[in-house]
Amino acid sequence: MKKKHLIAGLAAGALLAAATLSGAGTASAADTTLVVDASSVLRTVTHVASGGLYALATATTPTAAQLPPLGLNQLTQPAPGVQQLGNGATTPTGDALKVAPLAIGAGAQEYVRMPDIYPDFPYKWVSWTDWLGKVSTMVNARLAATTTTNINGWELWNEPDWTWDTTNAGSYDAGWTRTFNAVRAIDTVTPIVGPSTSVYNATLMRNFLTDAKAAGTLPNVISWHELGSSWTSIQTNVTAYRALESSLGIGPLPISINEYAPTNYVDVPSASLHWIANFERSGVHDAERAYWYESGTVNGLLYNNMPTGTYWMYKWYGDMAGNMVTVTPAGYQDGIASYDSTRQIVNVVFGGQAGNNAVTVKGLGSFGTSAKVTLNYTPDSGRMTNVTAPTVVSTATYTITNGAITVPITSEDYLGAYQLVVTPAAGPTTSYQQVYEAENATVVNANRLLSTSASQGGYVGQIDGTGDARTDSFVDFRVNVPTAGTYTMKVRYANGGTAASTQGLAYNGSAWSTISYPVTGSWGVFSATNVVSKTLTLKAGYNVIRLAKGSPGFAGGTGYAEIDSITVS
Repeated sequence: MKKKHLIAGLAAGALLAAATLSGAGTASAADTTLVVDASSVLRTVTHVASGGLYALATATTPTAAQLPPLGLNQLTQPAPGVQQLGNGATTPTGDALKVAPLAIGAGAQEYVRMPDIYPDFPYKWVSWTDWLGKVSTMVNARLAATTTTNINGWELWNEPDWTWDTTNAGSYDAGWTRTFNAVRAIDTVTPIVGPSTSVYNATLMRNFLTDAKAAGTLPNVISWHELGSSWTSIQTNVTAYRALESSLGIGPLPISINEYAPTNYVDVPSASLHWIANFERSGVHDAERAYWYESGTVNGLLYNNMPTGTYWMYKWYGDMAGNMVTVTPAGYQDGIASYDSTRQIVNVVFGGQAGNNAVTVKGLGSFGTSAKVTLNYTPDSGRMTNVTAPTVVSTATYTITNGAITVPITSEDYLGAYQLVVTPAAGPTTSYQQVYEAENATVVNANRLLSTSASQGGYVGQIDGTGDARTDSFVDFRVNVPTAGTYTMKVRYANGGTAASTQGLAYNGSAWSTISYPVTGSWGVFSATNVVSKTLTLKAGYNVIRLAKGSPGFAGGTGYAEIDSITVS
């Protein structure tokens, strides 16, 4: 069904991205070579585009088991007391506070979309008394949820460029300031997200930022939507925004594209992949799949709570660890790739080009003389067909020449997606992932930093604690182990203070224990000897391990410690 719609749109050639993908089906565009450079770091792996709007419906929908493989980053969920009945729902769903435990277990943060307290879309304005009363109720509900740790933004309005009632509510910029101040009168710390326009509009954005700067109500996170049919607009718009920001003496602010991809593309694996690739290159903070379908399906990745073809492409993305590396598109072929040096795994996900093509992977000098390559495939199943697992197309050994291999891809399906897993010929360094970088984890109220002595170049510092669930600092590691049993966790850290420091340790809902970090002498400097160990009892599959300076149920740590990585074995 979706393929027919897509091809019809492509044949029409109405929009840039549509024309781009339609060309992927022509013979003249065949025989291209996508180039991946494992030695060229793009950014740390944070799964920038793994998230969604109304992705979760209830505390149990979807089931918890389906979420950890996706590496969920950022969600946008409706306000406490949501009244929206979107996309066929008969009762409101997605209340940010109600779904919070499910999101936290998957490692995801949540922006709260405030205007979805209204039952209608477009929203029907009542009065300022009504709206400000609703704002007060929503914010106080969040403050009362003292064990909820993953609300990291208030989205004050949604698509004001066409849903704001200027006749009855006045100008949007004035309304933004009035709403901003109403939130800040109650909650002084949670970030504020906006303006969340339906498109990037340079004139509107300039006026909004100018007015907000003058009023002292600039957002903490800037946001807009990318719902048109051209993923090529992403980098253009980000570049334009950064130039605007600089000209106004603002920021740089984190950028959230909290709705992306139109209906004809969002469930086509290769099309979604093109969006992801551009988000990774552009430097945005987060991006969320749009809410075109039922809530609780991770925006169409699940049907009857089971994976579709596109789910597996996002699962491959969720498997990425270490650093994202440079991918050079070829023709209509594009992709994303990561290199985990701790296991010597290059993970490449690509698609979009029909015919007989190739992928060259460079930067494999440390792999020796040959590499093992597994090629996997997931189809364009549409939204209502389940795909039990990806198809293993081939497994082969390739000779490494000048640090590179070239893998042929024959009879490529330009609508599906493919994964190349490249390791030394003997396989990965370890049979399962044992080293987990802190900068790849869920980092809450702390900062990802760089150091040449840190493994893979990054670590997490400025981990603080205040006794408030809105501002406490912690790192959640999503750890996947093959069997249930007792494991040793080693934490590689730095403590540049003058006395031992402590943090709390909890996992899978366990009681808190304390982990102590002796002095190492310097901040941001890590070595193999600066390690402390703990024994954990883990379940088979995914486990969430939290290292916290402060967190609900934990009295709080002392001093400071920076986290480079954990090793679980």
